[in-house]
Amino acid sequence: MKKTYNTLLLVFAITTAFAQENKLNLLIGTYTNSCESKGIYVYDFDLNTAEFSFKNASSMVVSPSYLTVSKDNQFVYAVNENGDNSAVSSFKFDAKSGAINLINQQDSKGADPCYIINDDKNVIVANYSGGNIAVFGKNEDGSITVAKQLIQHFGKGINVQRQEKPHVHMVCFSPDKKFVLVNDLGNDKVYSYHYDLDSNDKPLRISDSIAVKSGSGPRHLTFSNDGKLVYLLQELDGSLTTFNYSNGKLKKIDETTILAKDFKGTFSSADIHISPDGNFLYASNRGEANTISIFKIKKNGKLESLGQSSTLGNGPRNFVIDPSGNFLLVAHQYSNDVMIFKINKITGALEDTGKRIYLCSPVCLVFAKS
Repeated sequence: MKKTYNTLLLVFAITTAFAQENKLNLLIGTYTNSCESKGIYVYDFDLNTAEFSFKNASSMVVSPSYLTVSKDNQFVYAVNENGDNSAVSSFKFDAKSGAINLINQQDSKGADPCYIINDDKNVIVANYSGGNIAVFGKNEDGSITVAKQLIQHFGKGINVQRQEKPHVHMVCFSPDKKFVLVNDLGNDKVYSYHYDLDSNDKPLRISDSIAVKSGSGPRHLTFSNDGKLVYLLQELDGSLTTFNYSNGKLKKIDETTILAKDFKGTFSSADIHISPDGNFLYASNRGEANTISIFKIKKNGKLESLGQSSTLGNGPRNFVIDPSGNFLLVAHQYSNDVMIFKINKITGALEDTGKRIYLCSPVCLVFAKS
């Protein structure tokens, strides 16, 4: 009897451990100025079934619209997008319980920060309305220092309503962490900054920049899985540009669009990601479109359009693909929900799972270890 009991106990332990391996934390950043929200929400997410359950939430944080998790999974950093009163926040994160507690905040040094990245020593922020980049140091307790570097962009574009001044929209580490690429929607440029992790006052210094089509509005980019290509999504005209990438430099090799041939309505390109297997690229589009455009990545890196799929909501500002490549989750800023789609790994097609997470104005989705 004792042997049977021990065997059952072992089976239970193995089954439980296996189940936990298939679960990740899903962190969701929200806007808090349009409906009732506490800020950051944490859910358990099953990579096999897409089942989810609420774990925890922050305590009334103002509009944490973009998030990044530290490499050791102990801290979360967020921008607080709040006009001239914008800030950057650090949080202590308990991956097991999902508890997320504010450590400190610093002035973002630019209005409306909209993107944030981090590594072992620094937190780097794109300030959209401020048109600049701010770099914050990290303390041992996970808190952030005052900004130790501020880089101001200049110039404007041909779209008088959207490009009246610089609008820094994304900061992105190169795969080798030697460079930070920066998209500026306001002046139609992508900048490359050499990155010195250990510098105390000037970790970023300009290396190169490339101008894209006038009025296109560079928003988000993503690297190919091998790091040799960059795919750039432009918000204002729906362009999707492919570049060769080497040592901080971009060279354009192809360009297409995320728009359907017969589409006549308003649109606003938003987010872009590649499937973990490197076979497909996805890009979201807002306005009256509310679609995900799907592309097959060819062997030469160029893209073949596979059409558009409805996101089944309003305002797909951000989406994420889980690390297993099984599911694609879309955060809808205006219909207040996260839609969960199953990815067909053979065709790249998206299938509605019928599963939805309902919460106020979700705009950022990040997976982290549980």
